[in-house]
Amino acid sequence: MKVLLDNGHGENTPGKRSPKWSDGSQLFEWEYAREIARCVYNQLRAKGIDTELLVKENIDVPLAERARRANEIAARYGKTKTLLVSIHCNASGTGKGTGWEIHTSLGKTKADDLAQVFWDTANKMFGGTWKIRGDWSDGDGDWESNFYILKKTSCPAVLTENFFMDNETDCKFLLSTEGKAKIVQLHVDSILKYIEDYA
Repeated sequence: MKVLLDNGHGENTPGKRSPKWSDGSQLFEWEYAREIARCVYNQLRAKGIDTELLVKENIDVPLAERARRANEIAARYGKTKTLLVSIHCNASGTGKGTGWEIHTSLGKTKADDLAQVFWDTANKMFGGTWKIRGDWSDGDGDWESNFYILKKTSCPAVLTENFFMDNETDCKFLLSTEGKAKIVQLHVDSILKYIEDYA
């Protein structure tokens, strides 16, 4: 199984950052997603999983180019032998949003299985403390979204929204050593579980 990690956005993307909190801390999504993706990459590689960072640049690589890269790799390894996880942090614009969620493309696809493994893992890890947001209208917990990276990739692809960077409680958790370790563990455990159950 080939695992592709897409660390969302780049240093030149407008916005995509938390407020600057009273202690001077601030989360930049491009930087945070790359740190998490790199840690997930290192842990998966250490476990013998063929893993690749889709975006090695710090700049914002256009979505069409990200999808092209993913599809080129999927064509080499096989669509059913490749999966993509795009890592993001959420924002509500009001500072009131909280919790974790996962997105897939529209309709029933193989990505739904991957998303459900992530949702169940997140619920086990965080469900007693945090809101695990889900849309169960079609029988599973993922949100079906028209995101470019999900609808234009040929392999199963999911997008994780790892808590809300404009909510101070969520953001402080994300920035903490414990929070980073948990977000990494969530991704590693979910990917390994999916490979074990579906590869």
